[in-house]
Amino acid sequence: MHRFYLPPESCKGDELFLTGSEAHHALHVVRVRRGQSLTVLDGAGHELLCDVRESDRDKIRLCVRERKAAAPLPCRITLLQALPKGKLFEGIVQKATELGVARIVPLLSERVVMHINKNEAVRKAAKWQSVAVEAIKQCGATWLPHVEIPMTPKEFLVQKEHFDLDLVGSLQPDAKHPREFFHGLNGAKSAAIWIGPEGDFTPPELDAIKASGANPITLGPLVLRTETAATYCLSILNYELSSKRQK
Repeated sequence: MHRFYLPPESCKGDELFLTGSEAHHALHVVRVRRGQSLTVLDGAGHELLCDVRESDRDKIRLCVRERKAAAPLPCRITLLQALPKGKLFEGIVQKATELGVARIVPLLSERVVMHINKNEAVRKAAKWQSVAVEAIKQCGATWLPHVEIPMTPKEFLVQKEHFDLDLVGSLQPDAKHPREFFHGLNGAKSAAIWIGPEGDFTPPELDAIKASGANPITLGPLVLRTETAATYCLSILNYELSSKRQK
């Protein structure tokens, strides 16, 4: 069954309307027709089974037949990811969404090649958020992660956020195996994983991240690309903190 996305405020009634890009995709790509059933996700834990009532060139009217609610994420995982070159970050957003993150914070660390101004940062965040929307439609996730505007590690750290589990991928000799930090964390409600750029965070950045409470972890004997490191770490967190509790 085809999946579409509408924000929560547009999913309150018994009638819903697909407009804009969602209507275009429904009408001209997958070619839904009157009487056909489809699924609408609101990104806030709800899945709505709908029937197509009518359509015109740029709008589709739906009737809600059934509403399903998913429990909140057992652990809210935040990915703090240094921005890679090119369009690699879009792939990271996609994989992070599939692996159940709640929030993605793009980081402008010192070794990041990409340099963007404020207006461009807002535009890119909106683009990456749309990638996350497409990812939940593809995988069927009911919770949509929030992609924040890019910031430096220092700008994030001054917010003084607390996480039940705070980890940072590190190439330094003090890094430990991730398993050492999962004992006694079955009830963890929040977790963060910091992933640096190619070449890792600079020593001052890493010192500041560790001073905030993050534990350095090793990702094995090989030096992973930043996008590989993100998928590796999120897979571990999903298994240890989310998937096992959902059984």
